[in-house]
Amino acid sequence: MSSTENISKFLKEKRKKAGLTQPELASKAGVGLRFIRELEQGKNTLRIDKVNQVLLLFGHELGPLPVNREELLDEKS
Repeated sequence: MSSTENISKFLKEKRKKAGLTQPELASKAGVGLRFIRELEQGKNTLRIDKVNQVLLLFGHELGPLPVNREELLDEKS
């Protein structure tokens, strides 16, 4: 599962647990409904600042993570 799919699944689960519709989440986060729909569908080209705007409602945000390059090379082999 890609990181985009993880974020999409995470957000959708959090939204549903909070009892929010997509339009309600968009309104609370200060983003457009189209953005929420694209985010939940796993669109790859979304602005990180807007993604964080939505995630912050659930106490999370995106940030840099260390990457072990040797592990990445092993996965590609």
